Amino acid sequence: MSVVISGLYISLTAILVVALAMRVVKLRRKHKIGIGSADNKELELATRVHANLIENAPIAMALLLVAELNGLSGIYLHLLGIVWIVGRILHAVGLTRSKGGYHLGRFWGGLLSWLVILILAIVNITQFTLDSIGYLAK
Repeated sequence: MSVVISGLYISLTAILVVALAMRVVKLRRKHKIGIGSADNKELELATRVHANLIENAPIAMALLLVAELNGLSGIYLHLLGIVWIVGRILHAVGLTRSKGGYHLGRFWGGLLSWLVILILAIVNITQFTLDSIGYLAK
């Protein structure tokens, strides 16, 4: 089975991971900080923005991949993938602009990201349940 749709969103997420990592590296070079943050708030924030994506992406992308492998319609996969990417960009921009405080982008980005994860978890649990009922009926 081909998994080109989840492959697209996994790849877009990977590009976002690298872009945010490059921002951390740029700040490390600018401030000559090899490891840690040396209490540099700008570097701490950029590191947290990157880390937050790294903390959430594996589960979201694994759930998306499983949903595609289980046959979820392409339109739903794209809808969830788009919401995921938009949410992660909103979160990164909002967290950066708020300097760690409240920002609508941070709020909505986090909320959209969690919704995608929860929806995909429910989709996959539902698929398991339906398959199990079908198996038991045989």
